Amino acid sequence: MNSSTLDRRSFLKLSAVGLASATVGVAWTQKDTPVEADPLEEARSTHRWAMVIDQSKCIGCEQCTLACQANNDVSPDIAWTRVQKAQPINGQEIYLPVQCMHCADAPCVHVCPVGASAQRSDGIVTMDYERCIGCRYCEIACPYGARSFNWQAFEGQNPAVPAWGQPEVPRRPRGVVEKCTFCVQRIDRGLSFGLSPGVDQAATPACVVACTKKARIFGDLNNPNSEVSQLLAANPSFRLREDLGTEPRIYYLPAQHVGEEGCA
Repeated sequence: MNSSTLDRRSFLKLSAVGLASATVGVAWTQKDTPVEADPLEEARSTHRWAMVIDQSKCIGCEQCTLACQANNDVSPDIAWTRVQKAQPINGQEIYLPVQCMHCADAPCVHVCPVGASAQRSDGIVTMDYERCIGCRYCEIACPYGARSFNWQAFEGQNPAVPAWGQPEVPRRPRGVVEKCTFCVQRIDRGLSFGLSPGVDQAATPACVVACTKKARIFGDLNNPNSEVSQLLAANPSFRLREDLGTEPRIYYLPAQHVGEEGCA
């Protein structure tokens, strides 16, 4: 193949090979360089979306993973949200769901050389799959292992459909990094119809809607009356790797009293 036959994606990916010798530490020097704002975002959002996960209620059923795979048309070889086993308490299994943390200070955004990883004014970290060149800097920079590189094109039937939902977004092309988006398509569509994310199911992330134990709660931190704000004000909580200063937007209510007499 000569250079005249290279399409844009091939050219960019070949260019990325030349960048591979640069270390992630070098890429981190971009930290103080602001990412250009999305020109389609007309004004600063008044919302600050976050998710609360109650470990005392999570039973590890992985219905959240299946709903995510269906609604976002994710390959069964990739999990945008996964459920890990944590340290048991009083003999009872405890689970730790993990996905993109939508960090307020997101390392993935800082290291992306082409602006494919970006952050909206409402805090959601997005992916522009047309811009992504597959360099995987973001995957390496993410301290939560929340990003997956799709080595193969996802073709054929999605086994999570229709039992766990219908695809709402296009499948990603081969050779890009995929991740949770807080089901931004549901949030934006719901807001356009006057719905409230976290309250109205049609405007709420699919994983939250699918959780039959109500272990996942979604809402607006800028609204003191939202359920997430009320839960965080009334209960102890933690975030993963808070020592890194990434300011994750996923909070966990610890299952400190699971299995104790008189507590649930």
